[in-house]
Amino acid sequence: MIIVWTICAFVSGALMFSYWLGRLARKNLKTIGDGNPGALNLWKAAGFRLGIAGVLLDFIKGYLVILLAVEVGGMSGYGLIPIALASIFGHAFSPFLRGKGGKAIAVTFGVWSGLTQFEVSLALAVILAVMLGGMKVIHKWKPISSEVDGQQVVIGMLLLGIYLYVRDAAAMLLWIWVGNTLLIMFKHHKELAALLHKKKKEKEGSPL
Repeated sequence: MIIVWTICAFVSGALMFSYWLGRLARKNLKTIGDGNPGALNLWKAAGFRLGIAGVLLDFIKGYLVILLAVEVGGMSGYGLIPIALASIFGHAFSPFLRGKGGKAIAVTFGVWSGLTQFEVSLALAVILAVMLGGMKVIHKWKPISSEVDGQQVVIGMLLLGIYLYVRDAAAMLLWIWVGNTLLIMFKHHKELAALLHKKKKEKEGSPL
């Protein structure tokens, strides 16, 4: 049953609602912004209404499959690890887009909402909101680049690990966090590379 639910979760995660909504709006998300076929680019390309629809659908596909696996399938404990990660990986490497999926942020929120009855997803939302507010102040409320946004998401996931540790979360949740965080880091490797390059430049330009 774990294998069956894992396959269902992967297929659910692989459904690229934001990309398809963009196509209905005659927008190719792969040619917009950073080329990410996710809800953020849908928002930029087709407006907030479709953007919100994309966010909700990506959230639901992560949330619903976990809810069904637990309530209907009776899945629990370590058996939830592959199921939870399958939804996120399905979105990130969707076969419907030849493996070039989205960055898996909305579906991550959905999965954690299903796993923890919204507790951890709410904690992540607060972490990211505080970080965004801080960056807005630092940048004097000017638009923040997609690179900075990506860096914030990665840092937010790392901080979420501290939250889980302090909350003495179950080992199963910690393993899901590890897999989720590694995937988020991989999907944001360009943003992380830009951050490292910037730090290197600052170091080279600083006086000895």
